Amino acid sequence: MSRPYILLIEDNADDIDLTRRAFEKNHIANDVVIMRDGAQASEFLFGEQRANGYPALILLDLNLPKVSGLEVLQRIRASEATRLLPTVILTSSKQEEDLVQGYRLGVNSYVRKPVDFNEFVEAVRQVGLYWLVLNEPPPTAGGGGM
Repeated sequence: MSRPYILLIEDNADDIDLTRRAFEKNHIANDVVIMRDGAQASEFLFGEQRANGYPALILLDLNLPKVSGLEVLQRIRASEATRLLPTVILTSSKQEEDLVQGYRLGVNSYVRKPVDFNEFVEAVRQVGLYWLVLNEPPPTAGGGGM
């Protein structure tokens, strides 16, 4: 992948579909790479066969099989290569403990998934516009390949 892409780490098929539809509806044309569990996401980001460069944005659910979203976040922030990647927790969790722990581990933003489709579309639009258009990433984010 030569152009910036979004890494969506999400196990719920309905939420994956909603997120893709929200990006399409908002004309966010970046490719979306899907990882359905924390182990798969970790392998994608840190495995030897990783050839896609680093994502421009990581959207991370917390309630993942195999490896939790918070553990994936901890791994992202522990690695020199991925430490500065913009990472947004996009979750249905309403637990304050998750919110606090996410920020302690260095998440850039924490967004609760709205239940209503139109509100979800708007939330994804705002996340996409901010992180992919308005935000100025650090020059070393994504290994310089952004």
